[in-house]
Amino acid sequence: MAVALSLLQYLETADVDYDIIHHPHTDSSIETAIASHVPGKRLAKGVVVEDPDGNYLLAVIPADRHLDLGSLHHRLGKQIGLATESELPALFPDCEPGVVPPIGPAYQLDMIVDEALEEQPEIFLEGGFHDDLIHMSGLDFSRLVADMPDGNISRPM
Repeated sequence: MAVALSLLQYLETADVDYDIIHHPHTDSSIETAIASHVPGKRLAKGVVVEDPDGNYLLAVIPADRHLDLGSLHHRLGKQIGLATESELPALFPDCEPGVVPPIGPAYQLDMIVDEALEEQPEIFLEGGFHDDLIHMSGLDFSRLVADMPDGNISRPM
């Protein structure tokens, strides 16, 4: 079982209790939820967006939803676009390609959290690899993101 070192160090510094759950290799967050028997609304996924000045932001939403760029634009008051897959390895150098851990500060990224995640009793998130999840209480997740902006930034699939 593996967790990216940056994320592991951040969680330990934040004094968060967590478990690591192994699952079959998957290529998307919704596949991960299904393979892990985790409700999609409890699996936090990270989506990297970029503003016109080249600044990155990590939007964190439930795996069973899509990022709503219009809502995000309205919430932030500026144009936002999706980062490209080719930009991700430089942002998450200790992760497998395509994995975006949804804890921005572990990677020096600002983040915004969909408010639906803050209501969950437990949260699962990708730990940097395609076959492991981190599981923590909803209270610990809320504590991790307490200082982050939030809002209704997603829509149903």
